[in-house]
Amino acid sequence: MKVIVSKFGGTSLANSKHFLKVRDIIKSNEEQRRYVVASAPGKSNSDDTKVTDLLYLSYDLANHNITFSDTLEKVFDKYREIATGCGLEIDLEKHFDQIRADFVNLKSKDYIASRGEYLNAIILAELLEYDFVDAKDLIFFDKEGQFDEERSYKAIGKMAKEHKSAVIPGFYGQNSAGNIKTFSRGGGDLTGSIISRGVKTDLYENWTDVSGFLSADPRIVKDAKEIKVITYRELRELSYAGASVLHEEAIIPVTAAGIPIEIKNTFKPDDQGTLILPSADEVPSGEITGVTGKKHFSVINIEKVQMNADRSFHRKLMSVLEVNGITLEHMPTSIDSISLIVSDKYLAGIQDTLIGEIKTFCHPDKITIESGIALITVVGRGMRKHIGVSAKLFKALADAGVNIRMIIQGSSELNIIVGVSEKDYEKAIKSIYNAFLG
Repeated sequence: MKVIVSKFGGTSLANSKHFLKVRDIIKSNEEQRRYVVASAPGKSNSDDTKVTDLLYLSYDLANHNITFSDTLEKVFDKYREIATGCGLEIDLEKHFDQIRADFVNLKSKDYIASRGEYLNAIILAELLEYDFVDAKDLIFFDKEGQFDEERSYKAIGKMAKEHKSAVIPGFYGQNSAGNIKTFSRGGGDLTGSIISRGVKTDLYENWTDVSGFLSADPRIVKDAKEIKVITYRELRELSYAGASVLHEEAIIPVTAAGIPIEIKNTFKPDDQGTLILPSADEVPSGEITGVTGKKHFSVINIEKVQMNADRSFHRKLMSVLEVNGITLEHMPTSIDSISLIVSDKYLAGIQDTLIGEIKTFCHPDKITIESGIALITVVGRGMRKHIGVSAKLFKALADAGVNIRMIIQGSSELNIIVGVSEKDYEKAIKSIYNAFLG
């Protein structure tokens, strides 16, 4: 029998009305949707506050000996509304009492933050009449704080044999000392991916408040087209380059197992959504799949005659970057020059020090820095099948009056990256979208 893991995001589980929608979705295919991963309640409206944010605030207040009870009660009121609105007779107060005691005893920040998912999963399990299985018994981290694959997948496989259906809180597991440890924000998606691989699911459903991926940011391109089918690699490229919905790291576990992912809309469950596949060569595609981008980059241009003949130059340069904790975005080169594309966040407060160290260890002839750069990424598995994609891209930008500051393209022909001035960011995305997808 086909097995589906369904992960629901914070907006999908923000209040009792949304919980009932989730119940209807699960019950419409209960035999297959057997394992559900729950996020903490998100915003019910624009004036609302996410439960995780309230928990972090409560922790910070308690940590500074400031009264936190009113903020914490807002969290508990959320769960009371959900349980009451769903018609459930469930004893939440014992859990609330425990959390209050944990605050007094100053439990870890990770532990406090994890209670949002924990409580939501308990309520959802009661509503669905599924077993509740705590993520701390399934997901483990080693002494270095890294995800422990072997131990986790063994525990998840055992869980699948013992529980025909279960609700599991997202976002956290336990470390080598047995204490709660959280993933970074967006960890619920990663939890869903890990559970999917562990139970060897046939499909990982990720339910959110949008009907899949859009081919461009709707804040920039009005009525951007939905992407019906996309590959893992295309997804990672788009997510890394700035597109939201699903964090690129969240697909790594299912990628290794070749499990398809489907992005679905909790509030429009009949919409097609986006299907993410290991490969989609048999699925027709256009010239590009989507266009996205990010701002706030700088380019460090380094020139040195016969740089290509200096075998130690790149090693020394990389060592300087590593010592200063800098991660490169891209590194275009020529025989006598190299350009380091770096997010501005890495240069804050250390730019002069960094330049000084490059001069000391690498002895360049010239160094210049260009700031205010935006990177626009065009992604599509169809590029390699179509002649003239680059020419069409460059013409679109030229016609829009956008000057290209740099061009980066890998041999995979999966993406083309262009650097433009930040002032041209939105204009560049619109012109590319209109040329290929408009």
